[in-house]
Amino acid sequence: MLLALPLGAHVQLLPTAPHGAATPPVTVATRSAPARAPHGEGPYRLTPERKALLNTIRYAEGTWQGGSAEGYRMLYGGERFQRLDRHPEITVRRRYVSAAAGAYQFLPDTWKEAANKLRLRDFAPPSQDQAALYLVEKRGALGAFDRQGLTPEVLHRLAPEWASLPTRYGSSHYGQPVKQAEELRRFYLAELRRQQRSAAA
Repeated sequence: MLLALPLGAHVQLLPTAPHGAATPPVTVATRSAPARAPHGEGPYRLTPERKALLNTIRYAEGTWQGGSAEGYRMLYGGERFQRLDRHPEITVRRRYVSAAAGAYQFLPDTWKEAANKLRLRDFAPPSQDQAALYLVEKRGALGAFDRQGLTPEVLHRLAPEWASLPTRYGSSHYGQPVKQAEELRRFYLAELRRQQRSAAA
């Protein structure tokens, strides 16, 4: 998820504890694509590479659900919400306390920022995808990803946005459970092949 707080906590940022070594970069480079899409396609162009990146984030966040659209309705902890006209803003108390929701586990304030910037009118899957790419670009990772693919450096730049993604040291930016770069690399490459086949069909 983007960020969840331990029960009783009143702060949002936790220090990073470096450990381990960085993994080698993904060797398959993605096709370069403009950051912005032509009119009618949404603010960001959805290339097979970017779709594979988004699905990799969903996989890391625990909302992949085998590619099911149900992941777009997930609250922190796995419960579902029904309405997609807006962020549900439901706080869940488990090991952590979080109001994260959707495929990319947007916190309410994060969603409001992205929705305002992109003029998104709902919380439907296409809007969530666009908002996630906005966050990727905001973290300075979209251009690097378009040029080089899913490298450890790209993951490191995204780690402050999604706690499940590893820093270059292999740890979560927030000290929470994290997926390792090699596991994400394997998922990304498999998903990229699937997206490329789908685009070519």
